[in-house]
Amino acid sequence: MNRRELITILVSAAAWPPLAVGAQAQQAATVPVIGILSGASPESFAPWEEALRKGLAEARLVESLNFRFESRWARGNFSQLPDLAVDLARRSPFVIVTNTLPAALAAKAATSAVPVVFVIGEDPIKAGLVASLNRPNANVTGVTNFMNVLGAKRMELASEIVPTAARLALLVNQNNPNAEADTADLRAASDVLGRKLLVLTASSDAEIEAAFAAGAEQKVGALFVNIDPFFANRRGLFAALASRYAVPTIYPLRDFVAAGGLMSYGANFADAWRQAGAYAAKILRGAKPADLPVLQPTRIELVINLNAAKALGLNIPPKLLALADEVIE
Repeated sequence: MNRRELITILVSAAAWPPLAVGAQAQQAATVPVIGILSGASPESFAPWEEALRKGLAEARLVESLNFRFESRWARGNFSQLPDLAVDLARRSPFVIVTNTLPAALAAKAATSAVPVVFVIGEDPIKAGLVASLNRPNANVTGVTNFMNVLGAKRMELASEIVPTAARLALLVNQNNPNAEADTADLRAASDVLGRKLLVLTASSDAEIEAAFAAGAEQKVGALFVNIDPFFANRRGLFAALASRYAVPTIYPLRDFVAAGGLMSYGANFADAWRQAGAYAAKILRGAKPADLPVLQPTRIELVINLNAAKALGLNIPPKLLALADEVIE
């Protein structure tokens, strides 16, 4: 190949990119948008996004061909969610999928036209998201894991590990709208068991460490971590602090235990997000949210980390190990 031929090829190639980009932009404009509105960060949401994609793939929808994502992240700052929801709704997505109750409420307030599919841990009727589980009767439906009502069961399971503990602690993010109701539920559960409950708050890394230090100083028998996207993004920090301060800590999600935490009891969030993907696929194909009943958990999992138990000097009763869905060794 001579120099003139090479120059001709390079010039021709240089002329193609604008056409290709324009074609891609035109194609992207016609692909239905699935909006993601999250109170969390992209990093903490990554496992759930993978499950969401799985639900869409099982419905034989192909990303970039049948749909594309457009996301908005509050990164734990819930006050940003209303503006993020309005901005996302203005983009006219086919459906908005929300993560956390504040995000679901913000999406519902932002639009009555765009379908909304939520994944939350609370009762959607009490929260004002839907009129009925079977007939949502609005532009909103989704999946609820009822994580907040599992607090009493977590406390009961923890009592098997620390049966003599007279004082327990609950850690909540005071900026999370769920904190007050979830605290009341766990107070009621502790009263039934005849235990005193110390309520600790944290919305920063320093405050999380201060909470563990306070729990250790108060000699709490176990600390319960409330479900919260800010906490979920700091699973490694929780495991390290629980070990450093020797505080048996109970979590709502398996991911904390996989990161080195002691025990979790809660719904399988990956399964919930797969179901959300299936609902988003149905809406893309013409289904109305009002006709899609709110789904409830199909699996509640008990996960125990024996390495964490050993580090804390705890013996897990055989009965509890037999009940566990997963034991990490």
